[in-house]
Amino acid sequence: MYDQFYGLTGRPFQLTPDPHFYFESTTHRKAMSYLGYGLAQGEGFIVITGDIGAGKTTLVGHLMATIDSARLTAAKIVSTQVDGDDILRLAAQAFGVSVDGADKAVLLGRIEAWLHERARSGRRSLLIVDEAQNLPISALEELRMLSNFQLGGQALLQIFLLGQPEFRDTLRISPALEQLRQRVIATHHLDPIMPNEVEPYILHRLSLVGWNGNPQFTADGFVEIFRATDGIPRRINALASRVLLLGAIDKLRVIDGKVVEAVIADMAQDEEAAKPLAAAPKPKTEAVAPEPVQVIEEAWTVTPPLEQPAPTQAARAISSQMESSGDAEITENKKTPGSLRFDQNRNEPSLRAEVEQLREAVEGPRLARAAPNGPDLRVEEALARIASLEMRLDEQEKAIRQMLALLVDWVERDDKEMAYLRGSRAA
Repeated sequence: MYDQFYGLTGRPFQLTPDPHFYFESTTHRKAMSYLGYGLAQGEGFIVITGDIGAGKTTLVGHLMATIDSARLTAAKIVSTQVDGDDILRLAAQAFGVSVDGADKAVLLGRIEAWLHERARSGRRSLLIVDEAQNLPISALEELRMLSNFQLGGQALLQIFLLGQPEFRDTLRISPALEQLRQRVIATHHLDPIMPNEVEPYILHRLSLVGWNGNPQFTADGFVEIFRATDGIPRRINALASRVLLLGAIDKLRVIDGKVVEAVIADMAQDEEAAKPLAAAPKPKTEAVAPEPVQVIEEAWTVTPPLEQPAPTQAARAISSQMESSGDAEITENKKTPGSLRFDQNRNEPSLRAEVEQLREAVEGPRLARAAPNGPDLRVEEALARIASLEMRLDEQEKAIRQMLALLVDWVERDDKEMAYLRGSRAA
């Protein structure tokens, strides 16, 4: 979009590495010197490291474009987390060597035969391994073994290793890579471009796509670009592309610091919106199991009954009969809604069974602590059952008091009627 608005013949800030846009900064110039020296030696390893987006791939691509392909056969592989045998297969495939039905020994023989054939025809072989920080020690050791192939005292294969900064650290401190370290003839770390190189970098890329001065970048615009990108080329490309897009939308002819700041703010919002929502942290609750004895006592605590008139002898007899029959459960009479009846046919009261289950639920966490493989019951569940039982106890207490009051009233009324009848007969 912006390339059409500004009359450009291409996209100058694409993120895909393109050797055509190679810019020789101070750090890239040093890297090219090391690569040229290594190629002149024709053996060993050359290691180039740098941050993500520092321009390692563009650098090697530019180097390959300057090499005579008639004298040097170069192959490139992008490594992943593969083991030693797999890296050998990747290398063979990169050179066009067949890997069908070949075990490790056969595959090494085929690679060596291919390298001998190239050497006899006067051509050298170069293997470029990108993303070397992903390689395990076993894969790096297999690459070192490939570098041992010789013909007439001359190495048959030279290897470039490109990686991120952690690969440089691994190579420097790993005891298992001592033999590989001794075969490294040149190494360089690509630094970010310097603040005074941001302007020539951007203008260089623009000039390669027909830029004629529109839009014009101001000095504070370049300062803001460096401040936001730390001089990493890929970050500069991403920011500059968004700046030109905003310029095309708003039909800007001048790109200054305020325009760059606005784009930086928009990109920050985009990055924040792209982040996955963090899961809300679960509240930390410390489950403390209540003492079993206390729980049982509270579950069976009965509120003292309301004061009732002193029962007669008949009422006391009825009450005594109820107590001797056990813990009678008062349930709703399904045949006569609203009426109550006593269920005395159960050998074990249901409420007592509930309390026994509650005892097991409360005792469980304590036993689990004593025996790691024991039951793991949730105390919250036990507490909920306690509340339910207490509610049921309250309801039954009310029903019992109501029934007792009715029985007392009925007995007293019956006594009065009997006394009245006796008096009438006596008269």
